[in-house]
Amino acid sequence: MPISSQEFRAALGRFASGVTIITALQDGEKRGMTASAFVSVSMNPPLILISVDKRAVMHAVLEEGEAFAVNILSQSQQLLSNHFAGRPDAGLNIAWNELGGLPVLSGAAAQLACSKYQTYEGGDHTLFVGEVQATYISDKVPLAYFGGTYRGLTDVLPPEVEKMGVLL
Repeated sequence: MPISSQEFRAALGRFASGVTIITALQDGEKRGMTASAFVSVSMNPPLILISVDKRAVMHAVLEEGEAFAVNILSQSQQLLSNHFAGRPDAGLNIAWNELGGLPVLSGAAAQLACSKYQTYEGGDHTLFVGEVQATYISDKVPLAYFGGTYRGLTDVLPPEVEKMGVLL
């Protein structure tokens, strides 16, 4: 008996993930989409994978384009995550930079500029594999998402680990 989409979503909500915004250029315009479906694939060559719903506006941008960037958000960027997740804030001041010729968001914990390496069908999503061409790493703490809400990294550490003072 197949599981319902609600059951599947609830089970996956127990997996803590980082929060990213995928950015790209389309006809000279900066485009972006919040995504938590991001994973590293290979060290040699350096490959990452993002999973994008075929109904998303960004899907067409990625399909047509040859490159995209992954912005790993910092804890201070929740408003940007909401904005690019379909809850636009017209008054939000979005600070852009450039990495490898691609638009990236200022203040991110890390950024990866990627050339499109391969695409795969994945049900109602497309899996876009990118070969990392350039990176930027800051000292900012990344934003986490767990159980349907944003979290700080210490929010999910068991109290006994915090008491031991162990760095994980």
